Amino acid sequence: MYSGSSDGEGPDAPAQRKIPSPSSMLWVRNLRRYIGSGAGLGSEALMELETKRILLDIFKEKQQKSAEAGTIPSFYKKKPEEGSISHRVQRLAKYRFLKKQSDLLLNADDLDAMWVCLRENCVIDDATGAEKMNYEDFCHIASVCTEQIGPKCRRFFSPSNFMKFEKDESGRIAILPFYLYVMRTVSLTQARIDMSELDEDSDGFLQPHEMEAYIRGLIPNLAQLRDMPAAFVQMYCRIAAHKFFFFCDPHRRGKACIKKILLSNCLQELMELHQETEEEVTDTEQAENWFSLTSAQRICDMFLALDKDMNGTLSKQELREYADGTLTDIFIERVFDEHVRRGKIGGGNAREMDFESFLDFVLALENKDAPEGLIYLFRCLDLQGRGFLTTADIHTLFRDVHQKWIEGGNYELCIEDVRDEIWDMVKPSDPLRISLADLLSCKQGGTVASMLIDVRGFWAHDNRENLLQEEEEPQEEG
Repeated sequence: MYSGSSDGEGPDAPAQRKIPSPSSMLWVRNLRRYIGSGAGLGSEALMELETKRILLDIFKEKQQKSAEAGTIPSFYKKKPEEGSISHRVQRLAKYRFLKKQSDLLLNADDLDAMWVCLRENCVIDDATGAEKMNYEDFCHIASVCTEQIGPKCRRFFSPSNFMKFEKDESGRIAILPFYLYVMRTVSLTQARIDMSELDEDSDGFLQPHEMEAYIRGLIPNLAQLRDMPAAFVQMYCRIAAHKFFFFCDPHRRGKACIKKILLSNCLQELMELHQETEEEVTDTEQAENWFSLTSAQRICDMFLALDKDMNGTLSKQELREYADGTLTDIFIERVFDEHVRRGKIGGGNAREMDFESFLDFVLALENKDAPEGLIYLFRCLDLQGRGFLTTADIHTLFRDVHQKWIEGGNYELCIEDVRDEIWDMVKPSDPLRISLADLLSCKQGGTVASMLIDVRGFWAHDNRENLLQEEEEPQEEG
């Protein structure tokens, strides 16, 4: 029935049967598509094909990103060598830029002229007697100052500057705060220019020797320092510069940001010596200002008095005599563990505190309420280095204070009561531990630190009400 019909050679078959081309046959097309997709390949061939496809996609993506971004920016650029052409060009460009900025500043005569303009064109408040100006006066004074001083004073008389100051019910501002604002802006800008000139590598940071050079240049202009002995200038600059780095270089990288220096209270404290004379300042005020000549000499005398063997460094035994020996032994041990580098002096594993470390030590104790001082002290209080204090740590730390307290002839104390009082003062977020953040936020961290390291600090806290009363009595008599 079926014989011969499949070959087309039977008697009933057509004379010529046209065979379709392979490309037009459906099963051929499907087979080619199947092989081209790789589905029909073995596992190794399929893996190789997929790898090539992924690498090609990555290569095309990188080419596209490179074309869009142009050149990849460098994260590090080698500084030009000393004496090279690029170094000279850089120094010349920096000098011209700073010179241009300095020329735009108001000098002393310009400031005096501005003050005269302000006083001549202001109005007197009938109620307070203060000299004030409204916005119309402000614009008029700006025109007068521009005519007398020049366009460089115009930037101080912008509407935004007028809105910065407190206004009365008539919309007037006092001329004195505005003038002080102008003076402070000029002073800070001049300070930034001076510091930038000393910034050798122009990275916006000052190294210790650069900061010392800046302070040395200020000494002739500071009223309280003009008579400083020439032999003491270098030591004074070293002591003064160290406070800037204690507060402006918390990570101890050996360089302080110029912007941070300008905004710090240290610079303001230093500039106080410029405005006052020696006769107008009491001995107490001089001692409280770290940058005063009296304070610098006090620090040097203190270090020399403690250095019994006169080797230029302090041992633990020598440092125990600081503040008449009121600091606890465990605190002195922790200071050497955390803040004194192991050196070759003394031989073996002995550690000695050099003058720089001593300055850090004094600054921390005299600024216990400042975050920088409290951070220094907290590292000493954290006996286990865990980042928090437990009740066991408080008990261990106060045990030495308690011993000195009893040796001083005071009444008996219960350490647990003091521990509970500290917990009530701090109010830690975790009731089982006190962190550095807790001490900073409670605003009594300095007092707590004093209670744990210094018997005199605990005595001051225990007698705080009597001391406060003694301070108020002289004021009432006066």
